[in-house]
Amino acid sequence: MNKTLEVFMRAVFLICACISIAAVVIICIFMFANGVPAMREVGVIKFLFGTVWKPRQGLFGIGPMIIGSIYVTAGAMIVGVPIGLLTAVFLAKYCPKKIYKIVKPMINLMAGIPSIIYGFFGLVVIIPVIQDIFGTSGKGILAASILLGMMILPTIINTAESSIRAVPDSYYEGALALGATKERSIFRTVIPAAKSGVMSGIILGMGRAIGETMAVVMVAGNQAIIPDGILSGTRTLTSNIVLEMAYAPQGIHRNSLIATAVVLFVFILIINVCFSILSRKGEK
Repeated sequence: MNKTLEVFMRAVFLICACISIAAVVIICIFMFANGVPAMREVGVIKFLFGTVWKPRQGLFGIGPMIIGSIYVTAGAMIVGVPIGLLTAVFLAKYCPKKIYKIVKPMINLMAGIPSIIYGFFGLVVIIPVIQDIFGTSGKGILAASILLGMMILPTIINTAESSIRAVPDSYYEGALALGATKERSIFRTVIPAAKSGVMSGIILGMGRAIGETMAVVMVAGNQAIIPDGILSGTRTLTSNIVLEMAYAPQGIHRNSLIATAVVLFVFILIINVCFSILSRKGEK
């Protein structure tokens, strides 16, 4: 009986694993089957590096969206990584237990807040502040970067904190014994030892930032042009898809949006490959 149950459960686990793999494969086949022909029809160079997106005129250049995605993601990392890393150090090495019991659940709660709520926060708080300071519309790369920087904090903080706590205490205590200050022991000994885990958290945060849609749509300005500064409006790859897919007719326009998803998928794939490489290095 136990042997039969074991064989049955093994078959169930195998089927579930195969379903997961099949789902990814089917999604990839659908996207590439519809997106790659559109790239060929438009021209790969014109599609990827073209600077004009006007579907009604037959112009499908996603260069501005690629640049906008890179700018917004880079801005989010500039905002989120230092705050996230320093917060992780505080939680792991400085935070009293009473405060930790309050701060940690609040950080975890941030990860569960829907992106539309972050978008509303950006509209009513971040954008008015930018308007008052710079005298612009407020919607643009800066607002999107700040908002995405907030959204990736839980990912970076939780991963970095776990990695810092996983470093043996002997590293920290040995640095102190050699005369290093507490801060120097942490930043010169503990964090380098936890480098692979910290980098994994940063890469996961980058994946979250580049794949975010609704919050960015609400604060980025959604202008399909190459931005000329951090206050300029922009449109990301995800925003381009969600804004036009609902009314895009069947044909080259719709397939070009699917091709945009292919480009985004490749970006995410590269990020995940980097994460896998860092994880393997950390295990060695």
